[in-house]
Amino acid sequence: MTSTLPEDERLRRWRLILGGDADGTGCALTGQDRRIDEALAALYRPAPGEGRGGSGANPTARTGGLGASAPAVARWLGDIREYFPSGVVQILQQDAIERLDLTRLLLEPEMLEAVEPDVHLVGTLLSLNRLMPEATKEAARAVVRTVVEDLERRIAQRTRSLVQGALDRSTRVNRPRHHDIDWNATIRANLKHYQAEYRTVVPERLVGYGRRRHGVQKDVVLCIDQSGSMAASVVYASVFGAVLASMRSLRTSLVAFDTAVVDLTDQLSDPVDVLFGTQLGGGTDINRALAYCQSLVTRPSETIVILISDLYEGGVRQEMLRRVAAMQRAGVQVITLLALSDEGAPAYDHHNAAALSALGSPAFACTPDLFPEIMAAAVQGLPLPIPE
Repeated sequence: MTSTLPEDERLRRWRLILGGDADGTGCALTGQDRRIDEALAALYRPAPGEGRGGSGANPTARTGGLGASAPAVARWLGDIREYFPSGVVQILQQDAIERLDLTRLLLEPEMLEAVEPDVHLVGTLLSLNRLMPEATKEAARAVVRTVVEDLERRIAQRTRSLVQGALDRSTRVNRPRHHDIDWNATIRANLKHYQAEYRTVVPERLVGYGRRRHGVQKDVVLCIDQSGSMAASVVYASVFGAVLASMRSLRTSLVAFDTAVVDLTDQLSDPVDVLFGTQLGGGTDINRALAYCQSLVTRPSETIVILISDLYEGGVRQEMLRRVAAMQRAGVQVITLLALSDEGAPAYDHHNAAALSALGSPAFACTPDLFPEIMAAAVQGLPLPIPE
């Protein structure tokens, strides 16, 4: 399709895409365009002798544009927040942390005040938790709380609605009281009794739900792998755990693990406390974590264990599989989420994922938007809405 942009605007856009000097286009960047270009160049332009045109061409070469200067980085963070929307700022920040190794600077409170909070930044801060000086911890908690509160606003209402609705529907009866009749299900079950002359269905069998039960109906155990690659999943799982724990009809436990296991259930009233109770990084012993989760099970047929892990097992693999099989034979639902994040399927151990699926315990990646539906289906014992 032919562009309707004026020639000078078309060249300007190409110049912003390509960066740097005019390079024969005849279009030089000025004013704000030049400042935008400089902000991007500080992150993405290769150092002299590297990258485009250099003898050591390397498309992933780092630049020294920001150096290790906290004031320079703080100014750069202010610039990108001025020039770009929030979603782009978060991408640029993450790239800066990875490409320019700015992790150390995040230990400075003034730096944390300049950044755009997001899930990935929270993961980075949690990995630095043990290294933070006391002066930085309050600033870090403020960043984490901003992200957690935003996530809670996004997911809490829908999660409670879907899961509570599923709990209410999980006690189906065939002799319901009038107010408990599910008319849609009743009509579907009796369509064969449709009376054409009366243009109505004469129900032979009523379908409805038992009276809402008070007290705990289901036990949910969230078992979270806190290895470094699972950072975003740890953040989302902690928030979901707090939401589920707020529902009186569920008994929710949250367990985090690497080669050790820590029970964070008593901190679920505040997901920020949960997150700062984790310790990202280290090895992985899934079998040991599942052994602890198994010890929490008192009502197998009413228990759902959700393992959130990339399944790179450092413990005893065969024992892990035997333990999952034993829990399932007892009536426990065991679901494995390879990730609970927006990034889609991560790197994971395909061999272990296939082995769990063969046991009847599905293993798949899950987005935060899908998680409430997964929980609702699990509560009712229905097939899980596993993504393609």
